[in-house]
Amino acid sequence: MMFQVLLVDDEALARHDVKSMLDWEKHGFTICGEAYNGSMALAMMEQMTPHIAILDVSMPIMNGVELSREIKERFPKVKMIMLSSFDDYDYVRTCLMNGAIDYLLKHRLQASALLTLLDKAVQELQSEEARNAHSKMIEHLSPVILREHVANLARDTVDASEVLQVYARDNQLYTNSINYGSAAVQIVPFLLLTETLTDVQKNRLVLQAIEVIQMAIGDVQKRTVGYVGEGRFIVLFSSEERSEHAVTTQLNQAMSALSHSLEKFLNLKCVYAIGPLCGNLRLVGPSYIKANQELNVQHDQDLNASILKASPSMKEQKQLLLYLEQSDVERASQFITTIFAELRRQPVYGLTVQIIVSELLHLVEMAWKRHNPQTALEDTEHIPTRAELGRMGSVSELELWMVNYYARLVEAIKKQRVGGSYSRHITKALQYIADNYSTNISLDMTASSLNLNASYLSRLFKEEMQMTFTEYLNRVRIQTSCMLMESGKYALKQISSEVGFVSYTYFFKVFKSITEMTPQVYMDQLKQSKK
Repeated sequence: MMFQVLLVDDEALARHDVKSMLDWEKHGFTICGEAYNGSMALAMMEQMTPHIAILDVSMPIMNGVELSREIKERFPKVKMIMLSSFDDYDYVRTCLMNGAIDYLLKHRLQASALLTLLDKAVQELQSEEARNAHSKMIEHLSPVILREHVANLARDTVDASEVLQVYARDNQLYTNSINYGSAAVQIVPFLLLTETLTDVQKNRLVLQAIEVIQMAIGDVQKRTVGYVGEGRFIVLFSSEERSEHAVTTQLNQAMSALSHSLEKFLNLKCVYAIGPLCGNLRLVGPSYIKANQELNVQHDQDLNASILKASPSMKEQKQLLLYLEQSDVERASQFITTIFAELRRQPVYGLTVQIIVSELLHLVEMAWKRHNPQTALEDTEHIPTRAELGRMGSVSELELWMVNYYARLVEAIKKQRVGGSYSRHITKALQYIADNYSTNISLDMTASSLNLNASYLSRLFKEEMQMTFTEYLNRVRIQTSCMLMESGKYALKQISSEVGFVSYTYFFKVFKSITEMTPQVYMDQLKQSKK
């Protein structure tokens, strides 16, 4: 008997690679059809139902997730094999829950692996009469499903303990185990590391963490890791040892190896808490709850009160933005130091620290977008990346990193302000203005600082900037004065002095000339817009 195989992939080259990988008839199979999307595959299956369907996870019109769900409902006897990449992890997991027998990674696809799964599909087909089809598929699923059952213990899913025990018994998992244990693991700082990632990037990080943790703790059929969510994992541990002391030692060693491996291979730090040992798989859920509570005490301690106390107010946030606009690294650093003074007793992995640091990073992004909305901050040269946060071992280290981050941003904003295809002399002149506009600078002072003749610099400035030195300086000062007005912290006369005008009368005249309204009218419009 030849087993009919339907191949479903939107890429013609990928279908060709799969077809040419095996001598299909030699192994008892034949390709009965090819489809390039899910809808086409279902239409073909209506005409002739295959024994096996090989499905790509990512396809247009109807993807592999939707198609596997439809096949499960309409053609439950068809065995499904998924083709995917690491980026499709969440989709693959859903497909497996929909009844696919396993999955293969496209970039590692080999004939032997494909043939193994085809043979596995045939075995299930041949035993269909003797076993319940749905139960049989679950029995032969990959560790992804086992991990989901374990994770459901942590999610407090209804009947999760009973479902896991039945699954373990039917698939001979945790055999001969006498003692069980659990641990709650938290990657830190997960929120800061992932809030700018896409879902695909975040899923990839989680999958990599699962693989590293499993590698560190050992055999998945004895010790299993499950992903709970938001950087939190559950580790289920079983042992044939009768001595609780020996089991506790094994568990501590496994957790230490887990922590070391995450840092070594993924540059991720983690914290964990171990729950009490128990003598039954059904009691692992309560064991994890206690471990999770202990970890939450460490992770979330005094969360609301700490955030309210340390988190910068809207007024303070505007002030910090103003320091960035004024390129005032010193006062920005002092502000950050004040914020971190309230956090030094918090653990670096605590949610309080993560949330407040997230706010500070958001302010950086706001400041950058005001100057360069077309370029992402992470694409800017010399700006530290968030990946570095994974190496922070203390709040003090995090504070130093944040101060450096703000200083680098100020330098990037300065460069952006003076950016353009200007000559070397004009670029330096623009930088000098950006650094000193708030003082009583002049063309002569600027030329002297650049070792240039003032007349030469004046002529060069007019040619390249299409305005005089004084006109450009006034525009920088008026732009900054508008930002100071937006902060709502300064009186108009104080603002004129802050941005470098010696006379308020002259400030008034220049402001009206550039904005076509008086400073007071501008302030009144700001107040009206905030109502």
